[in-house]
Amino acid sequence: MHLVNWNVNGIRSIIKKDFLKDVKEMDPDILCFQETKAAVEEVRSALELLPGYHTYINSSKARKGYSGTAILSREEPMQVTYDMGIEEHDQEGRVITAEYPTFFLVTVYTPNSGEGLARLDYRERWDKEFTEYLNWLKRRKPVIACGDFNVAHQAIDIARPKENYNKSAGYTQREIDGFTRLLETGFIDTFRRFYPEEVKYTYWNYLFNARTKNVGWRIDYFLVSESLIANVKDAAVYNQYLGSDHCPVALKIEL
Repeated sequence: MHLVNWNVNGIRSIIKKDFLKDVKEMDPDILCFQETKAAVEEVRSALELLPGYHTYINSSKARKGYSGTAILSREEPMQVTYDMGIEEHDQEGRVITAEYPTFFLVTVYTPNSGEGLARLDYRERWDKEFTEYLNWLKRRKPVIACGDFNVAHQAIDIARPKENYNKSAGYTQREIDGFTRLLETGFIDTFRRFYPEEVKYTYWNYLFNARTKNVGWRIDYFLVSESLIANVKDAAVYNQYLGSDHCPVALKIEL
């Protein structure tokens, strides 16, 4: 199976670029999106241009044109659920869970800690409760979790670690610790497992010509339960694909 995850930074915007050609070229069995930034009907209309997939969409209830996630799957899941069942976290369309015979797939758009780290306390609660949610699922069957986790976990995952440490959302010790705690409960960062010393980024700020200079962050991940790591054949960062301020990441796994 070939799974692809992509923060598209607006489905209505990216669809006007090379997006359809890029997806056809990647040819994923399952495709997960974050930051669709549109109502359910608008996302569905855009994704009708990608035939052959069952489509599942979670859009923000609190703010229009904000956040949002989607899963496209060639195989119809046994069941699909939206959000985590926690009212505080369920307003922005950030989580979709698809159940298959041998695993759960969760796609997530983790909240950003915000300008001036104004939302860092909320982000810490999210990290704790999302970790608990994944482990609740994992007690039933293995889990693949993918998405924009909004954290560069190690210095190798960010172009300018010293300048950003404890100053910028996505690279504070509290966020790093939250991600570490998630991994310590039995999840593996697949790209880093396969490529422990490779520098690759998945996000570049549109300002300052950051992508051209490759001043980026690796904040988009595929995590798998430890019990699945033997099935993983490869993990990839597809930074040749443009159209968003993020690039797609991928997982190749035998299930």
